[in-house]
Amino acid sequence: MELLSVVWDFNPIAFTLGPLSVRWYGLMWALGIYLCWMVVDQLYKHDHCPEDWIDKVFTYMVIGVIVGARLGHCFFYEWHSCEALGLEPIQIFGWNITYRNPYVEHPFQLVKVWEGGLASHGGAIGLILAALLLDRKHFHKGIPWFFDRLVIGVAITATLIRLGNLFNSEIYGGPTDLPWGFIFVRDGQTVPCHPTQIYEMIYCIVAGVVSALMYYKTDAARRPGLIFGVWLEIVFFTRFMLEFIKFNQEAFEANFFLNMGQLLSLPFIAWGIYLIVMAYKRPMLPELTPEPIRQATAKTKKK
Repeated sequence: MELLSVVWDFNPIAFTLGPLSVRWYGLMWALGIYLCWMVVDQLYKHDHCPEDWIDKVFTYMVIGVIVGARLGHCFFYEWHSCEALGLEPIQIFGWNITYRNPYVEHPFQLVKVWEGGLASHGGAIGLILAALLLDRKHFHKGIPWFFDRLVIGVAITATLIRLGNLFNSEIYGGPTDLPWGFIFVRDGQTVPCHPTQIYEMIYCIVAGVVSALMYYKTDAARRPGLIFGVWLEIVFFTRFMLEFIKFNQEAFEANFFLNMGQLLSLPFIAWGIYLIVMAYKRPMLPELTPEPIRQATAKTKKK
């Protein structure tokens, strides 16, 4: 009996402009960032925040997520055996190093984003560092308050990025006999595999919907960090579990008890639990009104 499956042979190139090829993956990134900006803009209006805040967020977040995602991919996943690279192992303080990273040895290659290579964990770290700088220089509201709103829009961006991964026929799971398995023809597959890109799209949508409902329908926004903590648990705990059915992205992960995606998810899971616990330990903030925002802004300008 022939198994049901989806033969996936999607062309990852959306269109070409002369020598330039524009890929669906890049378009999904751009659309995701734009939709995130629109959502967060509405949230800030709901909280009566100053109008220029969203412009600052857009600038800091775009730089943070792209730089972080690029550095994350290059330094978390681009370790290759010396044998595969045709290089000799090196010794550092008596340790025999059998894996090399071309980006460590040739850092100028980091700017070659057109060759591909972005990591979601790196993007998350970049967002956090950008948020720390933004809040310290402009908002003075605290990281939990900032991310309680931002993650509602980030969920949309993450969903579209995973759709871009599907268009690229990359980062999928192992073989499956389930009827929704995908045969990723362009990546050389001949058997149905788990379309984990779709699974990850689903948990990103769930995280966004849950966060939005908490913000608009409950008092969660008065407990800074609660929405963000719940979002982290939905996204990174599910990501951690899905890694068990995914192919490793790089060969060196075969030697790990947990792969790189799981190891990088653990700190975010722990942080989410901490944020949820602390959100309930601290006193609930008063009702959100325009006046406290204006007062805080006025104090910031005086400084």
